This record gives sequence, C-alpha cells and structure tokens, in this order.
Amino acid sequence: MVHDALAQGAGVLLEGAQATFLDLDHGTYPFVTSSNPVAGGACTGAGIGPRHISRVIGIAKAYVTRVGAGPFPTELSGPEGETLVERGREWGTNTGRRRRTGWFDAVMVRHAVRLNSMDELAITKLDVLDTFPTLKVCVAYEAGGARYEQLPWHQSVLYDAVPVYQELPGWCCDTTGVHNQDQLPEPAKKYLAFLSAQAGVPISYVGVGPERAQVVTLSAQALGSR
Repeated sequence: MVHDALAQGAGVLLEGAQATFLDLDHGTYPFVTSSNPVAGGACTGAGIGPRHISRVIGIAKAYVTRVGAGPFPTELSGPEGETLVERGREWGTNTGRRRRTGWFDAVMVRHAVRLNSMDELAITKLDVLDTFPTLKVCVAYEAGGARYEQLPWHQSVLYDAVPVYQELPGWCCDTTGVHNQDQLPEPAKKYLAFLSAQAGVPISYVGVGPERAQVVTLSAQALGSR
C-alpha cells in the first residue's frame, strides 16, 4: 500500500512513536524502548528505502519531560517542576504515571537534530509556559571540569552534568487563543527564536493548546534572525 502510494506521487506521513532518547541504540540505555523511534527507524518500520524520506519534522515540547528512571540534567524538583506537571497535565496516557519535568535542553535537542537529520522543528505546549516570568534554556553541560555543548560520548557523564542555563524573559499572558504568528507575544517569539538558534533548524509550527486548531504555522521570517 505504501509503495503504491509513493509510486503514484501521493504524500505519505510516517509518525514515529516515543522519542529519540528512548531509542534502543542511541538512547540512554538501559532506560529505553525495544525499537528505534529515530527517523531512520521509519524505513525499517514501513519497509521503504531512505531515498523515499524527503522531509523530517522533529517534535519537541517547549520544556522537557521524561517518564520513569534515567538521566535528566535539567530536571526540576521544586515548585516550577510541579507547575509544569499541573499546567501540562504531565501524566502518562496509558499508565497514569507522573512525568518528570525540566527546562528545555538544547544539548539533547542538537543531538536529536543530528540523529534524525531534521529539517525543522514543531514546538508543542508553549502555552504551559504562560505563567513563568523567567524561562531557562540549557545551552551546555559542565561535568568533571569540562564543558559540553554536544552530547557527551558516554552517557555516564549525564548523571553528573550540571546544566549551563541561559535565562530569557517570559510573557506572562495567555497564548491559548493565538491563531497566527503575529498574535504571539514578543517574548514568546524571542524564546522560540532562541530555541531555533540553539537547535540549528527552523521552527515551523508551535502548539498553544491540545486542540487541532491550536497549532500556529510560522513563516521563515516570523522569528527574525536565528
């Protein structure tokens, strides 16, 4: 069916389950799944060759979450983390387990961009950050006297990694009613522009709520220079 669609020139969308760092080969083993949810796994799962993949869109929350054990350098254990859980409804869909939450980790996202050959990013749950007067983005790690701007070659470093943060102003207003890029608060645009610059790929979509209509498409000029 997939090959017939491709032969007819139809668009085929392959959606990956789970996340890059749960990948059996490239994730934070042993806290991983049993398959390869990176973009390359789409070829194996769908039975097509890599030349058929013409566009890779990465999806990331405006902050970071994780279910269960495993390294998490930017994890928040205080009131800020609780706010992310409550506002983001961060409980597992099937298990009901509370997700761990933390600030956006640009180091991990850079690595995810590499592993998946991402063309662009979609950032979800921007509205969860609406009440924060100050936001933090992890731009590097420090561990053992060294600074890491790319993911360390050995994951054991992640357990001792201290995040290096860049602080940005929040917007402290409701974004759930935003329908186009011009309605985004200026600090929100600057936050997204910073994430884009750190990731090294453009952000093409941003989610401001759980509904289908709450996805804003961004033009190449929407966030200014990156």
